[in-house]
Amino acid sequence: IALRVHGYATRLATGLAAAGHSLEHDTWFDTVTVLTDSEAAAASFIDRAGARGINLRRVDERRISISCDETTTELHVTTVLEVFEAAAASTTVGLPFSAEVLDPSLPGRRTGYALKHEVFHRHLSETDMLRELRRLSDRDLALDRTMIPLGSCTMKLNATTEMVPVTWPAFANVHPFAPAEQLGGTIELVRQLEAMLVEITGYDAVSVQPNAGSQGELAGLLAIRAYHRSRGDEQRSVCLIPTSAHGTNAASAVMAGMTVVAVKCDDSGNVDVADLHANIDRHGDTLAALMVTYPSTHGVFEDRIVEICELIHTSGGQVYLDGANFNALVGTGKPGKFGADVSHLNLHKTFCIPHGGGGPGVGPVCVKAHLAPFLPTHRTRPELAEQHHADVASSSRVGAVSAAAWGSAGILCIPWSYISMMGPEGLRDATAVAILNANYIATRLAPSYPVLYTGQGGRVAHECILDLRPITAATGISVDDVAKRLIDFGFHAPTMSFPVAGTLMVEPTESESLHEIDRFCDAMISIRHEIDKVAAGEWPADDNPLVNAPHTADDVLVEEWKHPYSRAEAASPHGHSMADKYWPPVSRIDGAYGDRNVFCSCPPMDVA
Repeated sequence: IALRVHGYATRLATGLAAAGHSLEHDTWFDTVTVLTDSEAAAASFIDRAGARGINLRRVDERRISISCDETTTELHVTTVLEVFEAAAASTTVGLPFSAEVLDPSLPGRRTGYALKHEVFHRHLSETDMLRELRRLSDRDLALDRTMIPLGSCTMKLNATTEMVPVTWPAFANVHPFAPAEQLGGTIELVRQLEAMLVEITGYDAVSVQPNAGSQGELAGLLAIRAYHRSRGDEQRSVCLIPTSAHGTNAASAVMAGMTVVAVKCDDSGNVDVADLHANIDRHGDTLAALMVTYPSTHGVFEDRIVEICELIHTSGGQVYLDGANFNALVGTGKPGKFGADVSHLNLHKTFCIPHGGGGPGVGPVCVKAHLAPFLPTHRTRPELAEQHHADVASSSRVGAVSAAAWGSAGILCIPWSYISMMGPEGLRDATAVAILNANYIATRLAPSYPVLYTGQGGRVAHECILDLRPITAATGISVDDVAKRLIDFGFHAPTMSFPVAGTLMVEPTESESLHEIDRFCDAMISIRHEIDKVAAGEWPADDNPLVNAPHTADDVLVEEWKHPYSRAEAASPHGHSMADKYWPPVSRIDGAYGDRNVFCSCPPMDVA
């Protein structure tokens, strides 16, 4: 692939140079930049290429950049050369594609053989590759096998019907910097999705540019800072953040140039309003914002949220309401209507874009009308400035927070499809079921594991925190032990020790059936019975199924079994079915040691 890409670029460069065009560089890998005679000549080349179905990049008035990649064909190269009237001067330099075409002076040129490691040579047929992928998937404990009850992560179903459009060329093959006139469908999709999110959230404007919830937070806080500066309030830089807030809030505030001040929570997990009053008085006209998560990461609805918002507004600040837990609000509450000024949404959580190992993600930022002029802009899309920022001086505008104007636009068809298929009643029902499922789990497990925080009526929101600290103090069994033991039951662990150390935070979402939720609750109750055996001295504190979990097939098939519990209790706890048994690929590791003593198990660089 690399040789072919470089070969095509070399053919373009030699043909253009032979025809008398000036090249910006003497060396290249995949990109050739042409310095044209005039601005009019550059515009002419751009237009002629566009008429033949090829977009060239206009670097500035006279320079044009041409890039080749693995999708470039012989026809593309020939067409570009014809556009520049260089076809007659073109040669076959670069063909056939071999190492000889590489410019010896090319920086970083590799001269030795690449990809020596066995992994690149072991799978020599599609059948082998198919089996390798199956082996890897068998080792995974994912949503297609079991409930993933990670609190604050909202691991819900990503329906196939929603994701199929991602594969359509009209979405998948669109370049983010293509001319606007070629993006009619994408722009319409963005506009419709933004309108949907405006209606759902109660805000006035939305930008889908942020590529993740963290970027959405940053964009929202930058909007608040720009708003204050536009009013001459340069000194407003303090951001109050309750200890019940989402984990990324403080980092985002610091990145936005704010000073973070923590606000206490009361024994029920709510914002301590008295401490909030004190902080408002203490910081006066330096207060910029409050970042509050609603419902909170403690798994409760703040029953004084409207009052809290009013207190901040009275003091001249803005309210940033973190939308990480919006799965508990859709169709039932609109932050833009009960006091918040700005929120971000996690489309990978509430609106079904898959969690993807770092991306692509989308974290739209939603704002009230007075903050709309400070939504992200982008230099390649001046129409964005006209949409939101027409009345704001360019010096007051917030720049881009992502490389592309509409972020990960190619996957916006997922939330659009989800919202369209669910409809208003479906979205509301999903929220109700998510809250119902969380309260069912809290109720069933409360006799075995105390629920740390509850709201009015003893209920939780969309997730609940199980407090294992008294159990750990009495028996030594930790959240790690329970989490690892759940693997023997075929379950992914809940969120561990966040937001409170020594606890498990469980979020079932609306995607889980009563059967699966009961299966999870049964496993947790069985684990509590095992903990009781440790407490009663039936099993030693240092040798029991919990501290030794998870149990691999190799663990239970050893010739001599030396533990005080049986092999069956290890692998098939409390009658857990062996028909669909998940066998973990590795036993317990010392995660804390590994975090502090990082080492690489990969092959050395000389064989990579």
